[in-house]
Amino acid sequence: MIKKMTPSENEFDIPAKNCYRMVILGSTKVGKTAIVSRFLTGRFEDQYTPTIEEFHRKFYSIRGEVYQLDLLDTSGNHPFPAMRRLSILTGDVFILVFSLDNRESFREVQRLKQQIFETKSCLKNKTKENVDVPLVICGNKGDREFYREIQREEIEQLVAGDQQCAYFEISAKRNTNVDKMFQALFTMAKLPHEMSPDLHRKVSVQYCDMLHSRKSIKNKKFKDSDAYGIVAPFARRPSVHSDLMYIKEKAIGGGQGKDKERCVIS
Repeated sequence: MIKKMTPSENEFDIPAKNCYRMVILGSTKVGKTAIVSRFLTGRFEDQYTPTIEEFHRKFYSIRGEVYQLDLLDTSGNHPFPAMRRLSILTGDVFILVFSLDNRESFREVQRLKQQIFETKSCLKNKTKENVDVPLVICGNKGDREFYREIQREEIEQLVAGDQQCAYFEISAKRNTNVDKMFQALFTMAKLPHEMSPDLHRKVSVQYCDMLHSRKSIKNKKFKDSDAYGIVAPFARRPSVHSDLMYIKEKAIGGGQGKDKERCVIS
């Protein structure tokens, strides 16, 4: 019987350059959590439960390197504007979700895209970094085509001329185009395409030893050349203080910041 081990993130020795945060934004009831569920588990939950904010963490072993991807599934109500701004400031890649059968949710995505640009531009002025942000806009509920309210021409206008922004019509319920959307996002972010759900092996937390970059994989089931993904079972969102310090250090350091803070649990 294999002894089940709980990974300690501090032991993984993940380079700061391999730690990223994905932020999912959009109105309520557009399917943000359903997309996250598809990404993490491959499953679709039919029952709707309002999201306040959910934090997830996934580790990868890809071609001998270890990566950490944090996922922030935000509330559609955004009762705390300052928290939304902080989520944008600390995000590296973004998914904006609207429902094809809800025009107001599309207007919200228009506002969010502008807010991300303005917020990141403000940070750019202090860090002198490039303001380009990898972003995917998702028109979800493609399985409800009959009730469609947003025309493709309107969506094309929203993404036109922005090379760091792509659009996909998806159905989280039917799992249509979900993986293609993630592949496009990771490609724009210059991240390994194996991070996409269909391009790596999902393994249990009991095999967390494979994430130790300084240890060899002794289990014959796994090869160094393969790609693996492990969902951290008890991930906790870094504290607001940690996020604020990260942004402060990034601004003072001209874009460098103490990125390592994002590679440990707080």
